[in-house]
Amino acid sequence: MPRDDCCGGLGKGGDCICPKCETTIPHQRGVPCQQERCPECGAKMLRVGSEHHTLWLKKRQEKQLG
Repeated sequence: MPRDDCCGGLGKGGDCICPKCETTIPHQRGVPCQQERCPECGAKMLRVGSEHHTLWLKKRQEKQLG
């Protein structure tokens, strides 16, 4: 069984996004996005499509509406 199927990973490809400045970088296989630092501002990155990314999008949308 491939590692991504057993361990809850999001698979190959994808991007990491900075929650502060919204810079995106390609995801590096085997390196969680949260271990990456934004090349622009130094914040921890989020994996696009992850639960953390979904929560960040929801929070950002609430701020824009509210």
